[in-house]
Amino acid sequence: MISSKLKSDLILLLTAVIWGFAFVAQRVGMDFVGPFTFTGVRFAIGTLVLLPFLIARRKRQLIHPDEKNSRKKLIIGTIITGLIISLGISFQQIGLQTTTAGKAGFITGLYVIFVPIAGIFFGHKTRIIVWIGVLLSAIGLYFLSITDLFRMAPGDFLILLCAITFTSHVLMIAWLSPKMDSFYLAIVPFAICSMINLVLAFSLETIVWKKILEASVPLLYGGVFSVGLAYTLQVVAQKSAHPAYASIILSLESVFAAIGGWLLLNEHLSLRSLLGCSLMLGGMIFVQLKR
Repeated sequence: MISSKLKSDLILLLTAVIWGFAFVAQRVGMDFVGPFTFTGVRFAIGTLVLLPFLIARRKRQLIHPDEKNSRKKLIIGTIITGLIISLGISFQQIGLQTTTAGKAGFITGLYVIFVPIAGIFFGHKTRIIVWIGVLLSAIGLYFLSITDLFRMAPGDFLILLCAITFTSHVLMIAWLSPKMDSFYLAIVPFAICSMINLVLAFSLETIVWKKILEASVPLLYGGVFSVGLAYTLQVVAQKSAHPAYASIILSLESVFAAIGGWLLLNEHLSLRSLLGCSLMLGGMIFVQLKR
C-alpha cells in the first residue's frame, strides 16, 4: 500500500510536470493573443472542465461538517485564493514579455525559499533537513535558469511579485484544503481568475477570435491540463503535504519547463542546466529521506 504522504508527493510531482510543460504553451500562445486574453480563456476552459465534477458532487458537503462555524471565513478565503491566482498568473504572463524564460523560471521558483520563510509566521514548523533541501533546490534553480550576469529586466520585478503571490497561494491552499471539498476549492478561484482577466482583456487588449482559434492548442493544454487538472491535483495533494515539502516538489516545474523547451522548442539544455536539474532533484530526494 502506498502511504498518503507518498501519494501526495507523486501527485505534486505530476503537477510540476504539467506546469513545467505549460511554460511552452504560454510562450507559444503569446504569439497569437495578449496575456490577459490567454489567461482569461484558459482559466475559463479549466472552470468548464471541472464544472461537471462539481455538479456530480452537489449532494456532498462542500465544507466539512466540523468547519460549519467557520463557513463564512472559508468562503472568503476561497475568494481571496481566486484573487491571488489571478494576480500571480497575470504577473507571470506579462513579465514573460520583457524578460528571458530562464530568468522568469528562476525568479518564479524563488517561492521554494519564500514558502518556509513565510510559514514561520503562520506557525508551520520547518526542520533543518527541509532548509537543506530548500538550499539545494534554490542553487539548482540558479544553475538551471541563470546563464549570464544577472540583471533586472523590466519584467523581472513582475516575476518576483509572481513568486511572492504563489507563496501566498501555497499557504492558502495548505490552510483551506483540509477543510473543504477539493473541486469547490479549485473551481471557484478558477472562475474568479477567468472573469477578472477577461474583463481586463476586453478593456486593454484587442480580441481577435481568429487568433484565439489559432492559439487553441496551447489554450487547451493550459486550460484542461495546467488549470483544470494540475491546480486541482495541487489542492488534493496539499491535504496531507507540508507547505515547505510541497513548494520543493512544485519548484521542479522549472526542470520540466527546460525539458519541454528542449523537446518541443529546440532549446539547448546545457551541462549547466543539467547540473541545476540534478541539484533540484537532489533537494527533493534529500527532504524525502528523513520520511
